[in-house]
Amino acid sequence: MNHYKQLKDKITKRKAKICIMGLGYVGLPLAVEFAKKGYFMYGYDPNASRINKLFKGKQYIIDVDPKETLDLIRNRKLHPATYQKMICDSDVIIICVPTPLRKVKFPDVSYVISAAKTVAKNIRPGTLVILESTSYPGTTREVVLPILKKTGLEPEKDFFLCFSPERVNPGDKKFPFTKIPKAVGGMSKESTELAQLLYAKIMKKVYTVSSPEVAEASKLLENTFRLVNIALINEYAMVCHKLGISVWEVIESAKTKPFGYMPFYPGPGIGGHCIPCDPVFLSWKLKTLGFKTKIIDLATYMNRYMPLYVVERVDGILTEQKKMLSGSRVLVLGVAYKKDVKDLRESPALEIIEGLEDKHVHVSYYDPLFPYLKMNDIDLRSIELSENSLKRFDCVVLVTDHSDVDYEFIRKNANVVFDTRNVYKKDYKNVIKL
Repeated sequence: MNHYKQLKDKITKRKAKICIMGLGYVGLPLAVEFAKKGYFMYGYDPNASRINKLFKGKQYIIDVDPKETLDLIRNRKLHPATYQKMICDSDVIIICVPTPLRKVKFPDVSYVISAAKTVAKNIRPGTLVILESTSYPGTTREVVLPILKKTGLEPEKDFFLCFSPERVNPGDKKFPFTKIPKAVGGMSKESTELAQLLYAKIMKKVYTVSSPEVAEASKLLENTFRLVNIALINEYAMVCHKLGISVWEVIESAKTKPFGYMPFYPGPGIGGHCIPCDPVFLSWKLKTLGFKTKIIDLATYMNRYMPLYVVERVDGILTEQKKMLSGSRVLVLGVAYKKDVKDLRESPALEIIEGLEDKHVHVSYYDPLFPYLKMNDIDLRSIELSENSLKRFDCVVLVTDHSDVDYEFIRKNANVVFDTRNVYKKDYKNVIKL
């Protein structure tokens, strides 16, 4: 039996059943898009809360319309559930599970291992398995493949395996994931061709590479590039502060050069998964091979220092006002790691709050997306913004620049605002910029 030809025919005629494992910010948009293009979709996620929200038409992923998803469910084009058996009925399985960093700064691939074992228990001959979870080069071949081989099925004959890095930018209206070229690298030519054929049904362009390792490394290069350049501009912000000039004005001037320069912007720190974590996967992998990365490690250190630098700047701002940091009242404005996105992963705001509290500061926060904040040693509720509430703070630290916030109202009623995002384009006496 030629499983390759059969699966290729199913994908071409949209008769292939697809199972997305992990209905988060990568998996759910993918499931919805394939369902809209005529494929029958299974959505497996052990998180019962997520499944319940989908069936109730509640939104938990900013890029997905909950009403559209509910229509797909009601029309039996999308079937999300918490049970594994539906994997047995799938022709294509796409793994979109988290790959966080452990506290000791090495990759946590436990979710990938768990997903691969679940696939191995339920896989049938003739299945294409695609890993989308970002990880170090070699994860597909060294972690996923051995688990699937234990089934007794022959790789690249009885099942096909590929890596295709997710390139989702949550909340990005200009570049939805379907308009971002998709890279794929399979264990064989057949795997790559099947994945290319599949993704071409929903993506504007699919780019193939020679192996899973190349695809894995390309994802890490994309985010390492950003890590290094953000670290550079963060240090440049410190340089400009020491020189008594505006880093924001310097950037605007440099941007006028039409070649050889790309603008990056400083901030209070980096959040999410891509920039803080992905390059560290590469650094860790190279350490296992006896090679120490230097630029990646230095850039990681620089960016992780920024929340502490913000605390130091707040201390300096209050000192100029003849106030002590200890015992002062500070409002942190925005705690999400990114504007307009309900996501706290690696958010620098959390470290800033903890850093201020360590200095015995009375910290409050406001974020329209998070009514309460309870994690690590933080246990706070978002305040209501009013003239009186703003006036009682010695300093307002603008950390996350959500769109739906009246920044002019805040400026007019705050004693002083430390703007780490360049929200205020004009110069104001009570606004100090990073």
